[in-house]
Amino acid sequence: MIKSMTGFGRCEVQEGNRKFTVEMKAVNHRYLDANIKLPKKLNFFESAIRNYLKDYVQRGKVDIFISYEDYSEENVSIKYNHDIAAEYLKFLRQMKEDFGLEDDIRVSTLSRYPEVFTMEEQTMDEEEIWKILEKALHGAATAFVETRIKEGENLKNDLIGKLDGMLSCVDYIEERSPEIIREYKEKLQGKVKEMLADVKIDENRLLMETTIFADKVCVDEEIVRLRSHVEATKKTLLAGGSVGRKLDFIAQEMNREANTILSKANDLTISEKAIELKTEIEKVREQIQNIE
Repeated sequence: MIKSMTGFGRCEVQEGNRKFTVEMKAVNHRYLDANIKLPKKLNFFESAIRNYLKDYVQRGKVDIFISYEDYSEENVSIKYNHDIAAEYLKFLRQMKEDFGLEDDIRVSTLSRYPEVFTMEEQTMDEEEIWKILEKALHGAATAFVETRIKEGENLKNDLIGKLDGMLSCVDYIEERSPEIIREYKEKLQGKVKEMLADVKIDENRLLMETTIFADKVCVDEEIVRLRSHVEATKKTLLAGGSVGRKLDFIAQEMNREANTILSKANDLTISEKAIELKTEIEKVREQIQNIE
């Protein structure tokens, strides 16, 4: 199946007192560029998250937003720093002696000094937390891929329609090309007759001039290659997978053949069709930029 590079997915998972919310969104990018935003205390999961995403996305600029809530009442504890309190007390007593001050040191006063009491988070159970996070990642990534597949199907159908339109241009150029040579020969014969009046026309010379002209304007090889590129694009679209780069390369080759046809064109209608063909190829290239 074909996947678009744009997509969105969201999932929320809560187990016990822990809740994860994961959102994923993506736009076009030449390579995979994952930008992960998660709470600082979970930064050690970033590498695991990147590896996990590789199973779901190969190309695109992907933004992943992860929020974490812990409603547990036991996730933090108060720590009493005895050594720091003792240092404060020592210097306060020294100040009393140095300046003859009243000794009014109370526990409530000492407890308010910095770092005497600190809040500490309990050690996290990484394995348990990863299990919950992985479920949220799976849900968001699955929804994300579904939107990409849906959009990819629309892209595939649109591209096949555009490729068929290109083939109609190629058909016209192929049918018209022999007529140009015939018209050139008739025009050349008319000019020669007009110039030479009753003198017999040298058919061999006329044939040589026509052959030289035909060689200059011949686009048979370009038409064959264009048809081949169109068929290759269709087959690739139907085969599916991560084919965006391959399709972009084929589109460049199609554009090269169309440019050659336009440069060889010695006929207004073929020039117009070649321009129309280039326009369609450019539309195809634009759409291919959206494919993973």
